Amino acid sequence: MELAYYSDYAVRLVNTEEPARGKDSLTSVDAVRDLFGANKEAARRATDADLTRFRGVRGRLRAVFEAADGGDEELAVNLLNSLLLEFPVSPQISGHNHRDDDGRPLWHLHLSDHPSNATAGYAAIAAMGLAFHLTEYGVDRLGLCEAAPCRNAYLDTSTNRSRRYCSDRCATRANVAAYRARKRLEADRSQSTGRTAEKTQDSTAVTER
Repeated sequence: MELAYYSDYAVRLVNTEEPARGKDSLTSVDAVRDLFGANKEAARRATDADLTRFRGVRGRLRAVFEAADGGDEELAVNLLNSLLLEFPVSPQISGHNHRDDDGRPLWHLHLSDHPSNATAGYAAIAAMGLAFHLTEYGVDRLGLCEAAPCRNAYLDTSTNRSRRYCSDRCATRANVAAYRARKRLEADRSQSTGRTAEKTQDSTAVTER
């Protein structure tokens, strides 16, 4: 499993809450377990106590994205460093019994799960994955969706650093809203121009009389 994969852990957790909409899907132990995806062994360690702990980590991860989205690189790095210090990772070399065409193991760096509790394990992986993404691609690659009121977190992997939305759905909604806004502005300008023309004609008629 590549380090880049782990950055999705952070996005997945942050996006369980939509503050502007007052929505929060992280309301049960099952919801916590779902965040682990295919890592069922780590998910089974989750208990009721992890629900509150996960929410705390979620807020801190969102703060990293908010700082990055606001252009405050140092704050984003400092916030992420505090998570890395609190939730250290345990890297291991793993092959998962995968081999290349010549039969040699396909070794890669794997982040092992923290043994103490589910939150510590998830937070360590999420923070390390996000740190890898930040240092590899830049702080400006961490963003929050511009399609209000969404504000979901995303990782920009575009070639020209142009991503602004968390999904195609939000991009389409934002484009439609922008199109409608332009049409309303054009209509308002047209009406304003028409009223100005009418006033000019009326003024001319009065002067001629």
